[in-house]
Amino acid sequence: MTAPSVVLLIEDAAILLLDVETALEEEGFEVISAINGAEGMAKFDRHKDDLKALVTDVSLGTGPTGWDVARHVRTAVPTMPVIYMSGHGSDDWAAHGVPNSIMISKPFVMTQIITGLATLLNEGSSSLAPEDGRGQPNS
Repeated sequence: MTAPSVVLLIEDAAILLLDVETALEEEGFEVISAINGAEGMAKFDRHKDDLKALVTDVSLGTGPTGWDVARHVRTAVPTMPVIYMSGHGSDDWAAHGVPNSIMISKPFVMTQIITGLATLLNEGSSSLAPEDGRGQPNS
C-alpha cells in the first residue's frame, strides 16, 4: 500500500476550501489546508519535504496571492505541480503563472481538479523514471 500524495490547498472562501478538501480526500489525497497566502507559505515551508502538489486560488485576500505562493513553492521545489483556481485571474495566467501549471476557472467541477492533479503528478513521475542505457524509461 502506497502512502497518499500530500497536497497543499489554499483557498480563502471557507466553503470552497472544505468542498475541494473533501473531494481530494475522497480521491485518496492527504490535504494540508490554508485560508490565505501567508498561511499557505508557512505550511509549505514546514511540510515541503512531504508535499507532492499545490492547489491554490489566485486571489487570496490581503497578503500574498496564489501567484506569489506558487513562485515561492517553485523556488524551493522547481518541479512541484501547481494548479491555480480562479474566478477572474485566468487572463493573467500566461504572465503570472509558473511554467507547467494548470489554470482551472471557477466555477468548476471537482473532477477538473482531480484530473489536473493526476495529470501533473503522472507527468512528474514519468519524467523522473529511471532510464535504461538507451535513454528510455525502464518499465
